[in-house]
Amino acid sequence: MNRTLLVSALALALATPAAHAWSRQGHQLVGELAERQLTPEARAEARALLEGEAVPTLAGVATWADEIRADENELGKLSKRWHFVNIPGEGCDYVPARDCPDGNCIIGAINAQAAVLADRSQPRQKRLEALKFVVHFVGDAHQPMHAGYPHDRGGNDYQLNYRGKGAPGGEGTNLHGTWDYWLLQSAGLDNAAYAERLMGLPMPADAATGAENRPLAWTLESCRLIHAESLYPRGHRITDAYLDQHRPLAEARVQLAGARLAALLNEALAPGG
Repeated sequence: MNRTLLVSALALALATPAAHAWSRQGHQLVGELAERQLTPEARAEARALLEGEAVPTLAGVATWADEIRADENELGKLSKRWHFVNIPGEGCDYVPARDCPDGNCIIGAINAQAAVLADRSQPRQKRLEALKFVVHFVGDAHQPMHAGYPHDRGGNDYQLNYRGKGAPGGEGTNLHGTWDYWLLQSAGLDNAAYAERLMGLPMPADAATGAENRPLAWTLESCRLIHAESLYPRGHRITDAYLDQHRPLAEARVQLAGARLAALLNEALAPGG
């Protein structure tokens, strides 16, 4: 993307609310990559559940969980806590009773919704909603700021200045929004081109695939990246160099999210599952 256009777009975004998750593009890329890696059986079951949706693909429903939250409908309100987990301290010491009470965090949500999806005795509408939640939440779990610190709400309260854009008084972009949106958007690629690019890159090492509780492992992996990769910029300022430096990590997280989502769906939607 032309840098001037990027700066102009960022200026327009300064007045918008904090982003909720990976951008629309990020979530759609996770869905697209996952769908390409489904088994024929899982793909057929997913298509049967998605029949009647406006865009009956994983990418097409990938932002539904954010849309219902923004609309403030009953299910959207109920699911607000399911998009993230906040874990205090750089050690990412996860304490379920403190960080995920009653399963109301992204870890508990993925486990619960995957179980509903896999249960063929559940009503079709419940399984459809579970599929849409799982597609979205697996993407969220791989965005580091969705496993961020409670003191700044996963970077939402960490205000940033980019090329002079950002005013006193808490206005401007923030670290969470930068990770949700700008790192991928600044590549200047549409979804089709970006998906091809990501499918052509080597798959990052996947140490968490075989973990007993995969959503927990994925989320703690995201949490640890915040400190290990020095994601907090000094002085609350970023330049183009920050976007260029960290974009490969964001892309790797999207790649892993797509592959891990496919693996989860291949199990949940397997015949007899």
